[in-house]
Amino acid sequence: MIQLKRIYDPAEDSDGQRILVDRIWPRGVTKERAQITVWMKDIAPSPSLRTWFGHRPERFNEFKARYETELSDVAVLPYLEKLRSWTELGMVTLLYAAKDRQFNHAVVLKEYLDTLESR
Repeated sequence: MIQLKRIYDPAEDSDGQRILVDRIWPRGVTKERAQITVWMKDIAPSPSLRTWFGHRPERFNEFKARYETELSDVAVLPYLEKLRSWTELGMVTLLYAAKDRQFNHAVVLKEYLDTLESR
C-alpha cells in the first residue's frame, strides 16, 4: 500500500518505508527529523519539468502527462521496481515538500505506481 505525506508532517510508526521523492532536499528539515528510509531524487520530475510546472494547478494535466513520460524511461525502472517491492512488504509513504496536497508530483507518482500494480 502507498500513501502520500508532506515531509513537514510528523513521522509515524504506521508510515512504513518513508521515501523522499523530491529532487531537492526540503528547506528547514533535518535528516533526523525527516526519518526517511531513502531519498529517491532520481524518480522526481526533471529540473526543467519542475520549473515549467511551477506548482500551477492549471498546468497540472500537462505536467502529469510529461512526468508520466519521464517515469516510463528505462533509467527510472529500478526505482519503480524497488518501490513496488516495498509495497509487497507493507506500507510505503511517499514524502514530498510541496504545499499543495492535490497538485504535486507525488500524486502523479502514486497513481503511476497504482497503475503498475493493477497490471
